[in-house]
Parts: sequence; C-alpha cells; structure tokens
Amino acid sequence: MIRRNCKNDTIILNTIEGLVPQDHEVRKLESCIDWSFIYPLVEHLYSDFGRPSIDPVVLFKMLFINIVFGIGSMRKTCKEIQVNLAYRWFLGISMDEQVPNYSTWSQNYIRRYGDSQVFEQIFDQILKQAIAYGFVDMETVFGDSTHQKANANKNKHIDEEVMIAKKIYEDELLDEINKDREKHGKKPLKANEKEELNYDEETGKLKKDVETKHIKVSKTDPESGCFHKGEKEKCFAYSHQTFCDKNGFVILSLCVPGNVHDSVSFFPAYQKLNDKYKDQIKNLCLDAGYITPAICKTIVENKQKMYAPYKRPMTKKGFFKKYEYVYDEEYDCYICPNIKILEYSITNKLGYKEYKSNPEDCKNCPFLNKCTQSRNHQKVITRHVWEEYREEVIDEIRHTPEWKELYPKRKESIERVFGDCKEHHNLRYTRLRGLQKNQHQALMIFACHNLKRMARWSWKTSSNSIIKRMFSIIFRIFKAREKRYSIWSTTLSTVWHCL
Repeated sequence: MIRRNCKNDTIILNTIEGLVPQDHEVRKLESCIDWSFIYPLVEHLYSDFGRPSIDPVVLFKMLFINIVFGIGSMRKTCKEIQVNLAYRWFLGISMDEQVPNYSTWSQNYIRRYGDSQVFEQIFDQILKQAIAYGFVDMETVFGDSTHQKANANKNKHIDEEVMIAKKIYEDELLDEINKDREKHGKKPLKANEKEELNYDEETGKLKKDVETKHIKVSKTDPESGCFHKGEKEKCFAYSHQTFCDKNGFVILSLCVPGNVHDSVSFFPAYQKLNDKYKDQIKNLCLDAGYITPAICKTIVENKQKMYAPYKRPMTKKGFFKKYEYVYDEEYDCYICPNIKILEYSITNKLGYKEYKSNPEDCKNCPFLNKCTQSRNHQKVITRHVWEEYREEVIDEIRHTPEWKELYPKRKESIERVFGDCKEHHNLRYTRLRGLQKNQHQALMIFACHNLKRMARWSWKTSSNSIIKRMFSIIFRIFKAREKRYSIWSTTLSTVWHCL
C-alpha cells in the first residue's frame, strides 16, 4: 500500500481570482447584478463625520452568503469567510485583510437598518432586475401562506382576553347587510363603536358587551402567534403571506403572527400587490382556504380571475348537500328536494341571509332524516350577501380550460418556493424575535431565492449564447464546403437549434 505524504507547508503562488472555479455559485451571483445599487439606498443612514465605516455592500453580501448557502448563524458565517476563498472573492476581501466581526452586522442593524425600508428596497431592486431579464411573468400570480416556527417556548405563555379585530371589509359588509335588511322590511344594524370606547375608563378592561376572545400570548416573543393546524405541531410561529409567478420568482411577502388566518392576512398583502403590479396581473391562483365571499368579491371587482380548487361541502354523511337545494334568484328563496319552499327569514350581522322551511311541511316529509335533525323539524339554509361572487369562482371559472391549465402549476410554483426556502434558506425556524425583524428576514430570504434563480438562469443563457455562436461559425464553414460534409452540416444545425 502506497501512503501519500501530505505537505501542509506548500507555498501557493496564485491569486484568489485564479483559485475560485469559474462555475462557482458566487461568480453567478456576482455576474447577474450590479451591487452598487445598495449605496444610494443606505446613504442617508450614514454620517459624514467620524471614522470610516465598513462598506455597506460588504455587510449585505455577508447576509446574502448567510442565507444563500444556508449557514444560518452570522457568527458561523464570519468563520466560514475567513477560510473560504470563494466568499472572500465575492466580498472583495484579500487574504491578508481582516473579516468584519459578526457583531458588526447586528450593531449596524440596531443603529441603522432596523427602522429603515432598505430590506424591502433591496428585495424590489432584485425583482426589478429579474423582470428586466425577462424571467418574471406577472400575468398569473400564485398565492399562499406558510408558517415559520418562532424563537419561543410553547409552554411559556399567558392567557389574554382581547377584542376581536375589525376586518378590513367590515364597513362595506355592514352597508350591504343593511341594504338587504331594508329591502326585506327589517331594521338596519347599528355600526360598532370605536375601539377606544370599548374599554372601561375606571378599570381599563373591556366592556361586557364587546366581542372578545381568549388567546395564548408568548412570554418570550409576544408578537408571535399560537399556530395550530391539522396534524402539525402546536407552537408559536409567524406566517408569511406570499405571492410568486409561474417561474417561482417571489413578487411580495408579508409577515403576520401565526394565529392570523390566511383569509384575513390576504387582504393587506393583496392591497400591496395591487398597488405595485395591478395593471400586469390578470389571474390569481389560490388554495381552498381563500374561498370566502369577501376575497372572491375583492378579486372579481378588480377585474381579475381567481382560480381555486373544488371545496367539498362540510355536510354530515347521509344528508343532502347544499347544492341539492335550488336557489330561485327571482323570488329569493330555496326549493328543497321535496319541492317545498324555504322562505327568507333575516340577514344576520355576519352577512348571511337565513332561509327557513315551514315545520308543518317538514313533519311528514319522506326526506326528513336526510334533511335536518332539528327538534322543531325546520330546515335552515344560509346564503351570503356576496354569494354570487363566490359562485362565479366555484361554478364558472373552475370549469374553464384555463383553470385546468393554470391551477396545477400552483404546486410547481408557490409550494416549491416554500419547500426550497425551508430546506436551503432557513425559513423553517427563526432565531429572531419581533414582527419587524422577521419581516426583514423573510424579505431577505425571498430576495436570495430570487437572486439565486436569476443568477443560474442568466448564467445558463449566457453560456448557451456563447456555444450557439461557436456552432453558428462552424455551421457556416461546413455549409461552404462540398456536399460530402452534408451529414455533419445537418447534425450541427440540429444541435444549434436545440441550444
């Protein structure tokens, strides 16, 4: 057996430029974007006096190394930069130059970047570059929400009574409810009082007539929310409402506490999305959790199409489904399978119109056991005042050829984005505490996801263009030769078109 004698005292006469492989990930990141765009974004955060500061581009590149390569800890990132020539090349730090300390980034965040818009601006700038390359297609947007486990002990919490938050569409819904009630000769409902009037000035507690709920508040990170869904572990978490295009480029992300439902966090995120790209977006693909009358109405009124899956009726086994009761729009009533009428009764404060059957008709009905189990033998069906928007999404758009083409791409786009970011970019768990910090972290994670995808695509495009030009030259040479080279000419032509 031959043993190789390893020498650790070898002197290498070379440069960092020569030692970093040409196809390394950092070269792709460096080639696809001009990093000097960061300077004008942070210029107002630095003083003209005092000793020179560390280059802000170096600081943000350190953060990108941390996320892109899934290191996680800034302390560990600094240690990796000390010994990794590729990282030094990316940062522009020579071998004899000292790497910034890990605490430098945290202090800069506390003193400069924490309360600024620089993270969202960097995210937007990278997205603009991807759009300039032609990689982003805004025509169809895919939306969903994913949770990120918070840095909080799930067993350390307090029970707190809070007022139920007012929904963004509540005033509009109340107007619609009152119009419907007046139409049927009912008294209009009164609007809720202002939030500051819901507290007793003497005790400082909520009044008895105010709608409240009990929630668990973490002692470690009070801004997180208690997340519990299906078979997933019950824990404190943050939720990220995110939109992407069909190519997997994230367009927008909004961080909210983990106890906020997807259908609630959708509205502020959708508003921000429309403020930026409303003219470009024509379709939205969402999952079944977003099929609510308010969301359907909002999207349809913005002249956009909502593509959503079929949602199975939540009816007990053996009972008639709601769609088996026919709604008569002209007479505003429902007709049951026994050809009996369920007349309008009232519109409740949640926006649902109630239709009730005649108990005398139901007593001797042969379908009573499949219809209702109520003691007074009365069937009640509810219909939202905005139900026609929901029916347009479920009954009309869902059966179009466009739905069959676009909706299956949801699992290939937004679900893949979440999977990649959780597996490679530390989106599964956060070490940071506070809503603002986690919003900044999420923006940087999705910015790194976009940057890595853009870098690989642009690198592949540039490589293919070089090979294509080379084959084009060879093809011209063979084309000018005799006919005996026709086979080679045909082969090269085929390869050229494939590239």
